[in-house]
Amino acid sequence: MGLLFNAIIGASSLVLFLYWFRYGCLLILAADTPHDYCEEVARANRLCFPEVRSMLRRDRVADLDRLQRCLEQDFAILADLLERAPVIRFDSWFEDTMLRGHYLAMRVCFHLTRGSLAEFALDALEEMWLVVAHLANQVGERSLKIDGRLAPE
Repeated sequence: MGLLFNAIIGASSLVLFLYWFRYGCLLILAADTPHDYCEEVARANRLCFPEVRSMLRRDRVADLDRLQRCLEQDFAILADLLERAPVIRFDSWFEDTMLRGHYLAMRVCFHLTRGSLAEFALDALEEMWLVVAHLANQVGERSLKIDGRLAPE
């Protein structure tokens, strides 16, 4: 009886943690920023996520694998830029870390659903795009606060 009770408590705790994590990430992504740096950061670093967003909105049956690869490349570049930029506030570091985890979870969801559940795969790509756009805004914010540039060296 005690083992069953512990398993139920453990499973409930895991479910509640996952719910909190997803809800927290969605709140971070829904927050408005004072200035949108996406286009500037994308142009300065030759990123393709703005085109991915327009393709997702325009053509719901686009080549999902190609769009996912573009987001992967942009995510890697932005993550590297954020690693090299000094952290200005602890809460931004914590948010970035949560969103990186969320991005990885959405990547897994995309790979699991891209074959048979295309609508779920599209939703996963949309959320991946939101994370990439948020990270681009963070790069722009940090770069301009440091030295007025959009691409830290």
